[in-house]
Parts: sequence; C-alpha cells; structure tokens
Amino acid sequence: MKKIIGTFIVLFLVCCLTNTSGNAQENQKLAQTGFQFLSVVSDARGAAMGEAMTSLQTTASSSLFFNPAGMAGMTNFVDVTASVNEWIGNIKHYQFSIAINPSGGNFGAFGLSIQSVNYGDFYGTVVDQTSDLGYRDTKIFQLNAMAAGIGYAKRLSDQFSIGGQVRMVRQDLGTSVIPVYGQKIIIDSTGNQYAVSDTTSAIVSNKLTPLVFDFGTQFKTGIKSLVFGMSVRNFSKEMKYVQEGFQAPLVFNLGISMNLFDLLSNIPEDNSLTMSVDATHYVDHPEQIKVGIEYNFRNMLKLRGGYVSKSDYDESSFSYGLGLALAGFAFDYTYTPFGIFDKVQRMTARFSY
Repeated sequence: MKKIIGTFIVLFLVCCLTNTSGNAQENQKLAQTGFQFLSVVSDARGAAMGEAMTSLQTTASSSLFFNPAGMAGMTNFVDVTASVNEWIGNIKHYQFSIAINPSGGNFGAFGLSIQSVNYGDFYGTVVDQTSDLGYRDTKIFQLNAMAAGIGYAKRLSDQFSIGGQVRMVRQDLGTSVIPVYGQKIIIDSTGNQYAVSDTTSAIVSNKLTPLVFDFGTQFKTGIKSLVFGMSVRNFSKEMKYVQEGFQAPLVFNLGISMNLFDLLSNIPEDNSLTMSVDATHYVDHPEQIKVGIEYNFRNMLKLRGGYVSKSDYDESSFSYGLGLALAGFAFDYTYTPFGIFDKVQRMTARFSY
C-alpha cells in the first residue's frame, strides 16, 4: 500500500512538472514585485545545483533559504554557514545561517538566517531648471537591503516534515525629490483674482520594513531514497513606495530528488549521485524547471552541476560547482557563466558539529 501511494505521488509530481513547462510561454507577467534581492541565491551548493533544493534533506541551516522543512533532517547538534556572492554589476550579497537541533530532534530544529546586499555607490542628481544641464549633482549615496528571520522545523513522522520561517525585510532606496502640483491665487492691482499653476517639490523617503513568510513540507515516499517537497517563499502583504503597490517576489516550488545509485548494485555506501528537480511558479515571470545533480565521493569531494530552463536572467542557464569536506568543516564554490555580465562566483563555508 505504501508503495502504491508513493507511486501515485510521483506520477502526480511528473504531471505538475509537465504542465508547468507547457504553460511557461503563457505566463508573461513582468515587473510586478519588489525586494528582488530575496530571489538571489547566494548559497554555493544551491546555486551549483540550479537552485533545485526544495526536496533535499541534507541542507541543514541552508534550508532556511530554500525550504525550511529541510532543517528537520539535521543529524548534528549545530550547523553554521556563511556565504559570499559576487553578483553582477559589482553587487555583493552576503548570507549567514545557523541552526540547532536540541535533544536529537525531539523538539524540532531552530534556525536563524540573515541576508544583506551591498549595491555600491550611486551618484545622485536632481532636476534644476536654472542649470544649463537641466540638473545638478547631489551627494554620493548608497542603497542597502537586508533580511533577518527565525525558523522552525520538525519531523511529524519518520516520513513527513514541516517547517516555516518569518523574516523582517528592510530595504532603503534613499530619498526622492518629487513635484507637487497645485494652484495659487493671485490678486492684481484692480482686485481681480486669478488661479495660476504652482509647482513645488517634496522629499520622500523610500524605506520599507515588511514581514515575509516562508513555509514548506517534505515527504519520504518509501521508494528507495525518493523524496518530494513543497515550499512557498516570500509571502507578504502589498506595500508601496509613494504610489505604486507591489509584493515581495512570491514563489511556489514543487520538487523531487533521489540518489540514483539506489537503482544500481555494488556501489560503495559512501558514494552517492543525487538528482533533484524543481518546478517553480513565480508571480512576476514565466515558470521554470530546475535540475541539479551532485556526485558525492566518500563524503569528502562533491562535484555539482545545475540547469535552469527559461532563465529569468536571460544570460544564464548552467552552473557548476564543487565542495570539499573534512572533520565537520566544508567549503563550496560555484561558477556561473553570465553572458555579457561575464561570470558570477559564490563561496560558502560551513561548520557542523
């Protein structure tokens, strides 16, 4: 009976993946969300596997950036990661996570995640009709964004896990000078009144601090090492700068993963070949299929590759990476060709005990 249920679930996921791929052309919604830094993956392992991380159960604290339910699969007491992402346009993303698993998971796993972005320096200008150029320079300014969250995950049974996270997001885009249109009344020498247009300006602060929510589930089907997962990321209320309303980049994920060596015989236990596939639905651009593969040699060396279909970045589809691990310490590196933007490099250091 268990195998029948598992087979049914797998077939259901395959249908979902096929339907998502077929409808990708019809979904052409663009530029309907903000806080896009939340969509940028900085974890080197996740990026190397094409971001197909929804169903993986070996991600520990990094699960907070993909599917919080994966944190329930922790076997160590504590797991800490720190990542640096050299993004396009000299933008740098930084990421930190820590998770603890007290009492062997009887009380679940607790985690903390932090993301921050350094956009670099910007040169400010403002309209000035008295200038020959029509504008004047203002001071150099910086934009910044960050997110900090707390998460929790627990195994409800040997097969089923749930997890969630709440994050406070802060984005400061500086200030803007906007025109304020109105009318003023002029009285001439004869006492007649005239209404004339009057334009002044106002300084507006572009700073928001909303809450966003993530939650997900994972299920071991009982068929070899086959696992499937579901997650919802960046759920928030609508917010706005001055006039235009928008939401955080909401995304729905369905994923399946398996150690392909389970289908073979005479494979050493400390070697694995994990394949992961995600079907991803966004609210602001076409759906995607993400595929990742990881070869693990004796839990010391890991080689990875990933592919993202119909990339929303347009300039990137494939990624490559490797990982080294020894005595609780691990280092991951990912290289992603990015077309006219040259390349993106991500590095992650991890400690587990």
